[in-house]
Amino acid sequence: MEEVLQGLGIFALVLLAVIGAVAGYIAGAVAGRSKGLYIVVGIVAALLTPVVIAALGVTALAAGGILLILLAGLIGAVVVLAIVRAIRK
Repeated sequence: MEEVLQGLGIFALVLLAVIGAVAGYIAGAVAGRSKGLYIVVGIVAALLTPVVIAALGVTALAAGGILLILLAGLIGAVVVLAIVRAIRK
């Protein structure tokens, strides 16, 4: 897991945060309420998804490079945002 965190670097963390914020903003716009909540949840989910995947022992994520890590962050943010939207209904 440390290799993933070291491999990410500051630039990738910023990109993950931006991806999460954009996904959260879009989810907030679709839901029509609590855009701030959705943005925060999107950022947290995008940042934590690669870490959780690495903790589960999936080493292909680190080997796949930055694009695969960003894609995993995007998918994780979308899934968590869908769960939050379903709970808030």
